[in-house]
Amino acid sequence: MSDAPLARVSVRILEKEYQFSCAVEERAALLDSAEYLNTEMRKIRDSGKVIGLDRIAVMAALNMANELLKARTRDTSGDTDVVHRIRLLRERVEASLERGQQLEL
Repeated sequence: MSDAPLARVSVRILEKEYQFSCAVEERAALLDSAEYLNTEMRKIRDSGKVIGLDRIAVMAALNMANELLKARTRDTSGDTDVVHRIRLLRERVEASLERGQQLEL
C-alpha cells in the first residue's frame, strides 16, 4: 500500500452525504465524478419513471457504463485517423525544419 497522503472528501448525492478517503491528487476527480453521478441520478429521479434510491443508482450506473463503452468504441475507431494525422504533421514539421522554413499550420 502506498504512503501517499490521503484527503478526506465529503460528497452529497441525492441529498445523502457520503465520506471518502482518496489520494490528495485524486480529490478533484472524485468531486467531479460525484457531481456527475448526482446530476445523472437527479435526471432519473426527476423523470418519475424510476422509484427507489437503489434502482436510480443502478439505472445511472447502467447509463454511465453504456456511455463509457460507446466512447471507448469511438476512441478505438478514431485512433487510426489521429495517428495518421499526427504522422503527417510530424513529417511536415520535419521537412520544414530541414529546409529551415517556418511552418504554417
